[in-house]
Amino acid sequence: MNELQRFRAEHPDIDAVQVFITDASGVPRGKSVRASELEAIYRDGRRVAGSILGLDITGEDVDATGLVWEAGDADGICRPVPGTLLPSPWLAPATGQLMLTMSDGDGRPAAGDPRHVLARVVERLAARGFVPVVACELEFYLLRESGGRLEPAGRRVAGEPARIESYSLTRLDDLAPLFADVHAAAQAQGLPAETLMAEYAPGQFEITLHHRADALRAVDEAILFKRLLRGVARRHGHIATFMAKPFAERAGSGLHIHVSLAGRDGHNLFAAEDPAGTPLLRQAIGGLAATVADAFLVFAPNANSYRRYRSLSYAPVAPTWGINNRTVSLRVPAGPPASRHVEHRIAGADANLYLAVAAVLAGIEKGIAEGLDPGAPVEGNGYAMTRPRVFPPTWHEAIERAVGSEFLHDALGGDFMKVFVAVKRQECERFMAEVTPLDYAWYLRDT
Repeated sequence: MNELQRFRAEHPDIDAVQVFITDASGVPRGKSVRASELEAIYRDGRRVAGSILGLDITGEDVDATGLVWEAGDADGICRPVPGTLLPSPWLAPATGQLMLTMSDGDGRPAAGDPRHVLARVVERLAARGFVPVVACELEFYLLRESGGRLEPAGRRVAGEPARIESYSLTRLDDLAPLFADVHAAAQAQGLPAETLMAEYAPGQFEITLHHRADALRAVDEAILFKRLLRGVARRHGHIATFMAKPFAERAGSGLHIHVSLAGRDGHNLFAAEDPAGTPLLRQAIGGLAATVADAFLVFAPNANSYRRYRSLSYAPVAPTWGINNRTVSLRVPAGPPASRHVEHRIAGADANLYLAVAAVLAGIEKGIAEGLDPGAPVEGNGYAMTRPRVFPPTWHEAIERAVGSEFLHDALGGDFMKVFVAVKRQECERFMAEVTPLDYAWYLRDT
């Protein structure tokens, strides 16, 4: 019995299926089809305008991608991602969903499809005999509207004073029905959602997904989980957001990427009694530290992303590494020797997951290929380091750094970079053209 037959047998009540693809900004875009159309989609694919992959965050066309007028807004052919035809328990009436990936008319990966970007990096590592083992850890806020303002979900009384909520069981209890539905939906979709905890700020939480020896599958599941969480939250009258910095005075939300490399026999090549891992692990860290500035637009792709990087905020501000140390960007967690890995703590929760993991794996590949030394690990407060900050401090600078980066063009591919940079440039120009209330507060009367 194939995937489609099994889905029909298990869910005879589902007649509508949302099919979607992830664009360059990480936004799911698609349409609703009847279940009767799925057979043709599995057999022949579904033609969709290729420009869907190069829209900006608001859904506007980006002419400079070359996917609109230059290409005649030609169709790409979208085909199912195996294992992603699933029910969507938060939707009524009964609805399903199916992830897609796009190729052009000649069967080549579509230039703007970020899933293909990750697949390419995974293939390169495989050619070296490495199998990346990946887990994603996602921070997010649960919010509700009250009096025209957003406030943390779980408050019993509107306007209740905000408190630091790290590891709060009370906040988990307050939202127990919502989280019960989240876990039930994850189970229905076969998603490996594990530890859930209240994070540092009011209304902020973190979910950990189980590691996979299939990087593409690990990211597919993280994207499915983000969509699931938003849907369940909406059903409970809340907003789930992965915005990097929704509140200026509170902690930002990050994407932590846990990575190790296995050999073809499945053995963890980073495993060692030494808490710092093997020489291979240190070379991997060296590569990540050396490439973070070039890849920063991937890790911080939006204007809001840059509000997160502040000293003593638990967000990284320099390419530091350490052992069992949460004040650094690249952390080797404590644990049994067999579990030795690196936790990449730089990306915001708003990053495109495919691209973020691709950039991390490409950095690891570079570090190993060139034998890069990360230097001595940081001990104590990583924020107290005197070394200069090397992250691009602004969105515009990150864009220009990406444009000139040989590493990023090699990692993501020149065709994709044309799309990605064009999208981010248009967003930056549109964002900077907006006159905000702060403009009037600062400049209206005194300039």
